Amino acid sequence: MKPVIDPNEIPKDMTDKESAEFWDTHELTEDFLLHARPLDESEMPPRRTDAKTITIRMDMDTLERLQELAEKKHKGYQTLLKQFVIERLYEEEKKMSHR
Repeated sequence: MKPVIDPNEIPKDMTDKESAEFWDTHELTEDFLLHARPLDESEMPPRRTDAKTITIRMDMDTLERLQELAEKKHKGYQTLLKQFVIERLYEEEKKMSHR
């Protein structure tokens, strides 16, 4: 992992995919965190208000594989699962629009 020491090392206006790729290879240092200033409300991402909690039944083998992969990517398994669903949904929508 490449250490991020200065806030200017973090690219601005990244897409979700670019952000995921960046943070897969970079990490914040203790020094960065010690010297970080609190963010102003205007710098914060918008709050999510339209999210809904759902329950999904999944066999244990699939869940364990998902958790192992998420750990290797330094993400939560639920975050990785949401990413997979969003990516696949996009692919399917793209296929449907070309028909």
